[in-house]
Amino acid sequence: METRVLQPIDFNNTRIAFADKSDWELRIAHVLFSAIQNPAVIKVGKRLLNFAMWLHLPVLWMVRLTVFKHFCGGRTIADCKEQIHLLKRSNIGTILDYSVEASDNTKAYDANTNEIIATIESGTKDYGVPFAVFKMSAIASNDLLTKVSKMAPLSEKESNDLVRVRSRVDRICARAASLKVPILIDAEESWMQVAIDVIAEEMMRKYNKQRAFVYNTVQLYRNDKLGYIEELLMRAKEDNFKLGLKLVRGAYMEKEHERAEEMGYESPVFREKLSTDQTFNKGMEFCLDNIDWIYFVAGTHNEYSSLWLAEEIQRRAIANNDIRVYFSQLLGMSDHISYNLAAADYNVAKYVPYGPVRKVMPYLIRRAEENTSVSGQTSRELQLIRTELKRRKEAKNNPEDVLYQDSKFQNPLKSR
Repeated sequence: METRVLQPIDFNNTRIAFADKSDWELRIAHVLFSAIQNPAVIKVGKRLLNFAMWLHLPVLWMVRLTVFKHFCGGRTIADCKEQIHLLKRSNIGTILDYSVEASDNTKAYDANTNEIIATIESGTKDYGVPFAVFKMSAIASNDLLTKVSKMAPLSEKESNDLVRVRSRVDRICARAASLKVPILIDAEESWMQVAIDVIAEEMMRKYNKQRAFVYNTVQLYRNDKLGYIEELLMRAKEDNFKLGLKLVRGAYMEKEHERAEEMGYESPVFREKLSTDQTFNKGMEFCLDNIDWIYFVAGTHNEYSSLWLAEEIQRRAIANNDIRVYFSQLLGMSDHISYNLAAADYNVAKYVPYGPVRKVMPYLIRRAEENTSVSGQTSRELQLIRTELKRRKEAKNNPEDVLYQDSKFQNPLKSR
């Protein structure tokens, strides 16, 4: 077989990484990441913001023009259209994420179900929406998911509630399959994840006969999840359905360790980052080894993992834009990964959260806290932003640098 020449990916190319950002937006991003870098600022800022909102002080406009604008697409699906088209110009898809914390009542669950279905339907109207997504806790009680995961006896009311949960999930997945817009089911804390895994597998059996339209999320900081993927593939082969998987490292490490310690059981989450990184990379390798059965999304902000996957796709002579493999990052983060991969014709999609500013605040606070806790992430963002601002400053006096201007501009790179 003819040897394929690997095409290099340069995550240091800031011209491509920030092609859609104006100078002003980059400066705002610099201020935001500088603040996020300081844990004390985040801690005090969180308290002040919660206090101001409790007093009903007019602070949301400031949030909306800064951190909300950077990390979110808007307050409604319609508000996100500009962001969708902007990403699409750079060959990047949008995953609309309704990032509202659900109230614990049936009315809220049904309303959230309808909103999730609306994000799926937006994918048929706009070429730039390759996936939709939802959290099970947006349409089901955490207590119910926890009890089902423990396989504890359910009351009659709880049994009826579980039937309604399955019905909501089936409505969402059926709509996704009928419109051919794959749906990602996000992962949650380990104590309620079993129920989510069981329901997700039910949906994959039903809707993933020819290709994957339902994807379950696997958090690979869990020490049992690589084995889970292997067992799931065996069942998929036995029952002839495709697996849809979104691979992530995990988002609840501190909560997992604290709960395990409080309740006296062994934490299901690795305590060393190295073990998580190794397991994540093994998970990607397993998916590639079984690409005839597995469609997967690599949800990662890790440069090494992203580069390894991009190069491995080339080494295995898989097309860069094969629909069975996607890269994904969050809006406002790791643009140097997203944009440079997209420029090389890999499949890339950004999570674009949206919702009313006040209701999305818990999401924004978590983003800030996660950036603070991830060693090197924020400093890397800052370094790249500074590099690009310096490049643009120098380019102002260079008439040959036709890509420079102090505003958003049409990315000249090839789009789909």
